[in-house]
Amino acid sequence: MRPFSFAFAVFVVVASINVSFAGDVGNPAAVKSEDGKYVDKDGNPTFKVGADGTVDWYTYSGYRRYHSECHVCHGPDGMGSTYAPALKDSLQKMDYAGFLEVVASGRKNVNASQDSVMPAFGDNTNVACYMDDLYIYLRARANDAVGRTRPGKREDKPAAYTAAENACMGKPQ
Repeated sequence: MRPFSFAFAVFVVVASINVSFAGDVGNPAAVKSEDGKYVDKDGNPTFKVGADGTVDWYTYSGYRRYHSECHVCHGPDGMGSTYAPALKDSLQKMDYAGFLEVVASGRKNVNASQDSVMPAFGDNTNVACYMDDLYIYLRARANDAVGRTRPGKREDKPAAYTAAENACMGKPQ
């Protein structure tokens, strides 16, 4: 699937599901698993951390993707920087649809004291193909479910994840 098509598909999917509104990010508790991806009561992707600290694959992958693409501006582990806000804090107020919109389309905040720009990543397959992973990891960080270090234990990579990843990256099945 081409990156532009993927970004469009993300918006179509978001428009068709029940999502929380900004300011009401919902309870992050996982209520079910769909092919290894956990969802909350509203159907939004969420994290699962076992009693022994084992994280789901998406949280683990989100950690890796965050530190590959996002930490340069947003600081280590979502803690923010002088250049960009702490996403750990932003995800306490931003719902799934809002997150997808900002990451895919970007955002510009201009006021008297600052001019901040979040570039659009909807055409960057290294981000667009992993938006759920990023959201899940940052949601876990926002809820203090995972710490600042790389998760030590993780669930296995689901076969459905590999298939979706290959399709998004344009790799043969």
